[in-house]
Amino acid sequence: MKKATTIITTILTLLIGALGLSLPQQTVKADDLPVVCLGTSLSDGQRSGTVKTLSEPLNGNSYQTITITGSDLVKYLNPSGANFTTNSGVWSSAMIQKTAQGSGINVKILDYQGKNNITTITADQYKNAALTAGIADANIYVTSAVPIDGSGALAGVYAAYHKTGESLNQSQVNAAQDEMGTLSKITKENKGKEGYSDAQLNNAVAGAKQEMGKIGNNISDSQIHDIVNNQININHLGDVINNNQKQQIINVLIEIRNSGALKDNKFKDQAGALSDNIKKGAKGIFDKVNTPENRNWLEQAWQNVTNFFSHLFGGTIVVFN
Repeated sequence: MKKATTIITTILTLLIGALGLSLPQQTVKADDLPVVCLGTSLSDGQRSGTVKTLSEPLNGNSYQTITITGSDLVKYLNPSGANFTTNSGVWSSAMIQKTAQGSGINVKILDYQGKNNITTITADQYKNAALTAGIADANIYVTSAVPIDGSGALAGVYAAYHKTGESLNQSQVNAAQDEMGTLSKITKENKGKEGYSDAQLNNAVAGAKQEMGKIGNNISDSQIHDIVNNQININHLGDVINNNQKQQIINVLIEIRNSGALKDNKFKDQAGALSDNIKKGAKGIFDKVNTPENRNWLEQAWQNVTNFFSHLFGGTIVVFN
């Protein structure tokens, strides 16, 4: 039977070749191609160098390019409080590549000619901001030909989304930019402190978003407050993050709720995938903070809580998931 199938397949192949026929080929729609977003202020040499840097991860596959101008900064970033003009310079550039459903958001800052010129914003901060803005299941690459803080790099990604026919909620974009600025500021304030890392902070925020997504858009301010406290402790930042910084995080998450981000049923899962991504990317840090001693302390704290309620309700506890 197997031999007969092989013979039939061979005959069909020969017939197709003899008749000059071709099998249908799968085509890639332009909207599905990765989009390379280039700052308008780049010189010709910088532009070609930026294209080379951003397209290298594609391994020769096709892509499309768009130019990001001051007008794009005005359109996407000024509503969040920035003060760009149509004549503002744009150097930081990005590339966005759609990925399989459920894969989450991955961001990588690429060196330009051997140097990381994004001076302020971290990859994890970009990840959290992209999630808040409504971006899902994508690889995002960021670079710059000149040293720059990188706060405007996502404007290109927002514009790329518009080009591919997908719209982003401006309220979410505003919240994303505020979040990126807030987390960047907190990381700067805690630079060099023992027990602190940007990965821990961003994982706490991603974890908070996941918990918020489980509750939904009707989550209260007090619930967000409790979630933030819990996530800060889970990520062992309780002795590092001060009350003012904690309140800033709470305020950003309240703004995210108010933006309507939690109405998206993918938000919770994307936040979970983001948390996994952050922990995987900083495995050494999380291996260090998630020691048996720390886990035992958290387990003991939880046991104390359950013992209290067990005593309060006569020894019976019903846990709802």
